[in-house]
Order: sequence, then structure tokens, then C-alpha cells
Amino acid sequence: MRRMWIIPFITGCLMFTGCSGLKNIQDLTYIVAIGLDYDEEKQEYTAYLQGLNFANVAKQEGAKPIEPIPIFIASASGETLNLAVSKLYKKSEPPVFFGHVETLVLSKRLVKHRFREVIEEVGRNRSLRHTMRLITTEEKIPDIFNIKALFNYPAVYTVLYKKNTDEMFQDEIKPTRLMHFLREFYEPMGVAKLPSVKIDHDTWKADKDYPVLYFDGYAIFQKQKFMKDLSMNDAVYINWLLEKRVSIDQKVEEDEQLVAAVKLSSPKMKIKYVKGKTSPEFSIEISTQADLLEKIKDIPIDNLIKLIEADIKTKVMRIYNDGLEKNTDLLNVGEKWYREHPQQYRKLMRTSNFYLDQNSLKNVKVDVQIFHFNTYKYEEKSF
Repeated sequence: MRRMWIIPFITGCLMFTGCSGLKNIQDLTYIVAIGLDYDEEKQEYTAYLQGLNFANVAKQEGAKPIEPIPIFIASASGETLNLAVSKLYKKSEPPVFFGHVETLVLSKRLVKHRFREVIEEVGRNRSLRHTMRLITTEEKIPDIFNIKALFNYPAVYTVLYKKNTDEMFQDEIKPTRLMHFLREFYEPMGVAKLPSVKIDHDTWKADKDYPVLYFDGYAIFQKQKFMKDLSMNDAVYINWLLEKRVSIDQKVEEDEQLVAAVKLSSPKMKIKYVKGKTSPEFSIEISTQADLLEKIKDIPIDNLIKLIEADIKTKVMRIYNDGLEKNTDLLNVGEKWYREHPQQYRKLMRTSNFYLDQNSLKNVKVDVQIFHFNTYKYEEKSF
């Protein structure tokens, strides 16, 4: 008879023990974004925390006006990252919780002077998830954290928390996850890219200027070093060449006169390496589909296709040569080469020279097919 109550009693004790460590939602300060800056003169780090207020996370519905709820930002400085953050623990009650950090924003000063040390420290930290977004900026981090989304939606609806969905990206820069960045960052050849966020004060108004956040380019790294900043136009174009499910709208010009506008969907880019070389020598073949969005001027379809192909070739060559000026492999041709040519790669590593030059790119071949004409008519003989 005694044994009949012992088993339920022990089970109840175990269940109670398992739940006793749980905290209510109001017992913690949930941090959703961390910002890190570095002062070279003071040799001092500054950490910023953006706290989540659950009162305005959901988009409000109904006619009842909602009082604006401030964004909570904390900051502290120290000789090391851990010393800076530890000061915030002492002055945060309810206690801070880092398990829901979605975004890490790094100042450009830190990227230029202390990036490798910081990224290694972040990678080791067990409190931070490797799926969080990694972003850099030249703006002041408190200004970035104080920006709300449109219609006074909370900050978690800004581009800082942009999702990397399966939907087609149109003339946009994709967010980068920490684990994807680290994988590219430690590759011996090729580049790693961090989106750069900026504040736009001019586009939206709501009685007065309504600033919004947007991605305006990439910070480029090679061999674990910051190399250069890339403009938004070039960043989107490289994404279109190298990433899947990216499309771009492009102008088509003839003798510097606008003749049409087209939409280019995800291309197929093949890189053919010359065999037996101790550094990458290659040709590029690009095939893509196009939609005719606007026809500004009457032009035969064959001429239109040739103009689009020539424009793509020119831009690919320019991006490649711009990369060479800073010893940067913007088209990532080295990443595939070293995997396919391990013996030549070992020989290349014995030299200190950059593995690309003006003669490495032998040819660029482009093939464009227009699939949709947007009701514009062409004579049959033009096809």
C-alpha cells in the first residue's frame, strides 16, 4: 500500500524541480540587439544594448490611440568587451538576458581597428546565438538603435531584424548571419561581406522628417582583414551574380541615351579555370533571363539584347578590376579554385603575392534571353 503513493510523489517532485528554474516574462530584461564601438585614442570599447519592450512588439490594431513607448538603450565603456558589458549587469534590473539577441551592430571604427579580436570573442560567447545577424555602420550606434519602423512600429520591424526568407530579393542587400559570415571569413581565398546600415532622413515624412534604416553597401574582408567598403549598387550587383533568388532592375542605354528598362533574374555564372596554373586563370560565362519593363525608344530586339549583354560584361569587368586595386577577390573566383586544385594551392601559399592580376581574367561571355515583353510588340523578323 505504501508503494502506491511513492511513485506519484517522486514524479511530482521531479516535475516541480524542472519548472522551478523558469522565470516569468517580466522578470528579465530581454536584449534583442548589441552594439559595439571602439575608441582608438582612449583604447576603450563601448557596448550598447537595445532592450525589448513587449508592450509594443505586436503591430497595433483597432482605433484606440497608443501612447508612444520609448526604446530602451543602455551603454557602458571599458578596456575590454567583458569589462564594458559587466558594468551593464550592475545597473540593469530586472536582470539582462542575452538568449534572444537577434542582431550585433559593429561600428566601422571597430571594424577597422579591432575586428578580428572582437569577432573571435563573439564567436566564443555561449550566450550569443550563431544565427544572429551581423551588421556594420558608420552612424552612431545609439542613433541606429533609436530608429523605429514606419508607422511608429517598434524597432524590431526595422532592417536590423530583416529576415533572410526564400522570397526573391529585388535590388536589395540580404542580411548576413554570424555563422555564414564566419565560414567565409576564415576561408583562405575569396571574400566575406558584412551589410552596412545607414539612416535615411529624406525619403519619409510624418509632419516632420521620419528617419528610416536601410542597407547601403558591404564591408569587404579577405584573409581575415577589412579591405574596403562597397557601394550599394556594386553590392546588389555582386549579390545578383553570386547569390540565388536575387533580381535587379537595370537601365539599357545606347550612346548614353536611355532606350529601355529591364529586370534581370538570377543568372547562372560558370567559371572555367585554365588547367595547370599555380594561380587562378579563368573565363566567366553568364547566362540570364530578362523581362522588358519599359521600352523608351524603338529598338530592334537583337540590338537590345546586345546592349544588355555588353552592359553586363562591362560591369563585371569593372567590379573585378576595382577589386584588384585593393587586392580583393570581389567575384570569389579563388574560393572554388583552391578546392579543385589543392596541389597548386599549396604552391601558391608559398608566395606572398595576391593570387589575381589583370591577366587572370581571360574572357567574359554573356548570354541574355528576353522571356517577357510586357505587351510591347516586335516584328517577327526581329526574333
